[in-house]
Amino acid sequence: MERWKVIKAFTLGPLLEATIPKPGNVNRYHDFEDLTIYHFLFGNTALLNVLYEATEVARLVARGTYDLSEAGIGELIKRAVAESRRAQGANPNFGVVVLEVPLIMALSVSKGLFDAREIVKRLISASTVRDTMELYRAIRIANPKGIPSGVKYDVYSESAFDELFRDRVNLWALAEMSCERELIFCEWLNGYELSYQTFLRLKELVNELGLEEGTLRAFVELLASRKDTLIARKAGEEEALLVMQKAREVLKGSMSVEELDNFLREKGDLRNPGSLADVTAIALSLLVLDGFTL
Repeated sequence: MERWKVIKAFTLGPLLEATIPKPGNVNRYHDFEDLTIYHFLFGNTALLNVLYEATEVARLVARGTYDLSEAGIGELIKRAVAESRRAQGANPNFGVVVLEVPLIMALSVSKGLFDAREIVKRLISASTVRDTMELYRAIRIANPKGIPSGVKYDVYSESAFDELFRDRVNLWALAEMSCERELIFCEWLNGYELSYQTFLRLKELVNELGLEEGTLRAFVELLASRKDTLIARKAGEEEALLVMQKAREVLKGSMSVEELDNFLREKGDLRNPGSLADVTAIALSLLVLDGFTL
């Protein structure tokens, strides 16, 4: 697929996700104390140069100039996170970057939208221990909330890099270990199954309801069907399941979207559904890449 078409789509998608007034998230009507809509605008546009480089690397891999293992996904993620951080002082888009960098690489060398799913799995599978180390450095730069401590290969442990090297943990192996705690790693393993499912549902709903209402409906359906792993890490399993229950009440008509939004904001950002927002950003990017226009 044409590289700039891919890059533009994956720049606009996260901006749409951040702007559309989804319950519990930063949007054009609501900020958090330490995170505003402007962090998203600055952060998501600051990494265009890295996204372009990712497409160039992917083309070199496709031509055989580089091996799959030399794609440098971890380094590209780290540099994208660093560019975002330099443009603003918060962490608005770490999950989106982790999802979009390998997918952009795959899309830029695929014949069509869906061919990229297997390509991205091959890229992740062929990654190296160095990629994992660079991802750890990216996590340390972004400093996302809810990262568990005291676990095996603890991101902030002084011995983490020695342990990763000793056990030869590449990105695929890390994703297998981390999938239960963070659903974006599950996306790496299953070829972005949830992102593509959400994109297809968005396509239906946006055609019927328009961009804003369609995205809002798709997001509530996501909340009702999937546990948001960021909420689970920050606020606990019970809170994550409670959010699912409240979203189901919205779908049944016994709770309004506004009431759901108020519920999600009762405890600051503890109930902020960030992992599912990341998936929505990727799905919106795919929608734009598929040809959606206003």
